[in-house]
Formats: sequence, C-alpha cells, structure tokens
Amino acid sequence: MLDWRVSVDTPAGPETFSGKAAAEGQTRVVCQLPRGVLRSVRAVMALDMAEDEKVFMNGYQTWTYCPERGKWDRQRGLNGAPADLVKKFGSDRYGDYHFAEYPDRPGVSHGYSWCYFRRGDRFRLIGSLDERAGYTVFRYDAQKGQLTIERDCAGVACEGPFAAFELYFAQGTEAEVFDGWFAAMGLPAPDAPPIKGYSSWYDRYEDISAGSIRSALDGCRGLLEPGDLFQVDDGWEPAVGDWLEPDGAKFPDGMKALADEIHAAGFQAGLWLAPFVCCAGSALLRQHPDWLLQVDGRPWYLGSNWGGFYALDIDAPGVQDYLRRVFDRVLHQWGFDLVKLDFLYGAAPFGNERESRAGRMIRAMDMLRQLCAGKRILGCGVPVAPAFGRVDYCRISCDVSLDWDDEPFMRQLHQERVSTKQAIGNTLFRRQLNGRAYGSDPDVFFLRRENIRLTEEEKRLLGQVNALLGRVLLTSDDASGYDEAQRAAYRDLAALAGAEDVRVDIDGRRIRWRQDGRERQLVLPEALFD
Repeated sequence: MLDWRVSVDTPAGPETFSGKAAAEGQTRVVCQLPRGVLRSVRAVMALDMAEDEKVFMNGYQTWTYCPERGKWDRQRGLNGAPADLVKKFGSDRYGDYHFAEYPDRPGVSHGYSWCYFRRGDRFRLIGSLDERAGYTVFRYDAQKGQLTIERDCAGVACEGPFAAFELYFAQGTEAEVFDGWFAAMGLPAPDAPPIKGYSSWYDRYEDISAGSIRSALDGCRGLLEPGDLFQVDDGWEPAVGDWLEPDGAKFPDGMKALADEIHAAGFQAGLWLAPFVCCAGSALLRQHPDWLLQVDGRPWYLGSNWGGFYALDIDAPGVQDYLRRVFDRVLHQWGFDLVKLDFLYGAAPFGNERESRAGRMIRAMDMLRQLCAGKRILGCGVPVAPAFGRVDYCRISCDVSLDWDDEPFMRQLHQERVSTKQAIGNTLFRRQLNGRAYGSDPDVFFLRRENIRLTEEEKRLLGQVNALLGRVLLTSDDASGYDEAQRAAYRDLAALAGAEDVRVDIDGRRIRWRQDGRERQLVLPEALFD
C-alpha cells in the first residue's frame, strides 16, 4: 500500500493532500489541486529485502554507474571527494549531485524512473509510466524497510488535475516484468536494426583530420560490410557549439565531400554533435552570450570538457532556429545518415514554473526527434527515461577508457567518469532496455595492440559483452593496421552480435546464448563486481 502526500503553496497558504493507493499493477494517483506551486510530492511503502536480495536503482543519466547493490551496500556520491577537484572539474554537474541528496549510509540508495529488487531469477519491479510531470525518484532505506517515491517537481505551478504518481508494479521473471512495464507505457519495440562499424573517438580523440579519417576509412574497406556505420566523432568542428562549418584547417574539402566518400565506400555516414551546449572558446558563446542558460544571474557551467562548457537555453530567442539550420545542413545538405547527439543532459539541469526538469528534458528530446525526422539518432549523455522511444539507439553506459578503470585520482570525481569496468557493468545492469526502449549502445570495443592499456582478456570481455547485450557494435581501431588474427577476431564479434536466446545469470556470473546450433557461455570475472 502506498501512503501518498502532495504539498502545495497556495495564495492562501500551504495545503496538503493525502491518501492511500494500491501498490500493484498500474497505479495512478491524480489529485485535483488549487492554484499554487508544488512544494513536494511523496509516497512511502513498506518493502523488506531478504539478506541475499539485490536492489537496482537506475542512475540519473546514461553515463551514471548503477550496478545492482546488496542490501547493506553504500551508494557513493561526491561525499569525501576533494572540494578543489569538484570545483575544478565541475564534477557535481555531470549527474544529479547539484540537486539530489547522497546520505552515504549502508543500505540507502536512490535512482530514477525505475528500480527493482531481485532474488535469484525473481524480480519486483516498480517503474514510472510517464515522467513528464517530474522524474520519479526512488529512495530505499534497508534499515527502515521502506521505499520512498517522490516526484521531482518542486516549484512547478499547479491548478486542476495533477498526476502525482503513474506507476507500474510487477513481480515475476526478468522478461515478464520488463515486457509488462514497456507494454503498460505503450512503447512499441524500436524498429532500428542492429548496427556495427567504426567511430573515430577512442583513438585520436579530438585530434582528427581529413587525412586520419580517410586512413581509417581505407582500413574499414574489406572489413566492414556494406551498410555498416562509419562515424566521425568530436574534433571535426572549430569549437563545440559551432556546427555550421567544419574546422577548415582539418577538413579543407568540407563535410559533404567526406560524407560522399563514406557513401562511396558503401557505408552509412555518422557525425557527432552536442547540440545543447557550447564551450568557452566557441564563436557561438562570443556572439550570443544571451543564448546561455542563466541560473542565479550566471551562465550554468556544465563541466571541464573543452576547457569548460555551458548549457544553452533551448527557449532563448534564436536557439531553436540555430539548431534547425544546423540539422538541415548536417542531414540534408551534407548528407549524413545518423547523428550521435551527446551531452544532452545540458538541455535541462533545472525545471521552472511551467515545467519540471524531466518535462523540459522530454520536450528537448521531442524537438531533436522532429529536427532529425527521417534520419537515425544515437543519443548519449542523456537522462535515461526521456530518451525512451525518442532515439533509435542510445548509450547505456559511461565512456570506456583505454585501461580497465581509469586513473586512481579520477575515481574520486563522479559516477559518470570514463571507465571500461563501469561501462561493462552498466551494459549488464541496463540490459533490459535493449530492444525495448531503443537499441542499446554499450560504447566501443578494441582489438588493436597500440595506444591501449587493456589486457587481451579485458578486450575480449568488452567485445563479447557489447556484442551480446547491445544493438550497436562499434570499434575505434584504425583497421588498416590489423593482421589476420585481428580481422578474424572482428569477424567473430560481428557473428556473435547475431547470437540467439541470450540469457544473463548475474548470480552465476554468466552470459549464455545459442549460436550455430550450440549452447555457449561467457564467464564474467569477479573483478567486474568488486
């Protein structure tokens, strides 16, 4: 049973509305509210965990590390992180740290949009059916045996009917509860086919040019198949935010010529953009400082990438027109088939009186879907549920690193940092989204031996997990240097992406599947779960 309470500040003073609702099936709590401003929307229910039970709380955005946890495990925020590092790197801006509490106590955790409690192969799932009114925030306290459910909508104006909670409760197998939840949301299965291919980022990173891209394109000929994706990642633009022309020194022939070359090689052409942000050195920021999102009279700083970057205000006069021109040029004039849209969380770090934080994010995603009509979107760095059904493919993890778990000092920053270990973990624990919400992108794999610090075993694990649990299978290797063993390994992974009847047994640390009429399995190392 849910005990719910809605608090509103009205012109006549605070008012509270409360009641009870059944915690089963599809549960909707709709209140008739007076004119006012929402203060809090909260429900509590008793929920005990067995000592051997696991809890999963979905992280705020796609990069947020969110493994299953034991009953008494801790969820670490930025507590204990050096304040000077947090300020220098803007660590509190990549996730929910600037608006969420992290008590850092055993048995206390929180997440967004859905959570589940698992004992063996039996799941208890609680999921939101609609986030537009505000993110549904789940908080579990094992000591109290209590689940608190809140709407992230404080400060939003109200009057009339208000959907305080729209929830789905289910118990059963993994397939039963997740199939039921997505059916209840009315989300059809995505029609985007599995894709494989190449992305330029995790080799040269921003240090790309027409020459290096052509070298990689040459390496993909004879390895990739017709229709595979060849994606140009960050580094083609003069500065983040300046999308209408490429960096002329790096790409003197322009981006249409490059897209034409990719098509001539038989591949789909993909291009990276971060449409809702701009960096400190961009012409956009110099020419349109009024386009920046203002918070307490100052531009909202989003983090330290590219020497510091800022959120655009999607409602500022001129911003939407600029984005229309950008996508028209990229998709129709230059002819790219797919855009990887990154750092999307920058669109909605806050809500306002008119809409919640989640409502603003959903509106931004709807706008992108409209701007990219007829083309494919690969979403990245986006709050998870607002992307459901609005992108064709979506990252479900942080960026991989060139080693197992990045440098020790980086582990103190935030739960959205780069890490191969954490990327594989999220691919495992968000596996239920693949083929239901969109095609999952677990990030790239590696086969190269140069410019990499992963062991051969770690590379093999990364590639196999990506192939089995995602619909996007990309490498960032320049395959022109591959020997026959590496080419054979690539072909094996491409074939593995077609495996049937894939099953995950987390307790047994195994992934099982059928391929070529045989039953196969991958044993997951303990280092992945420590």
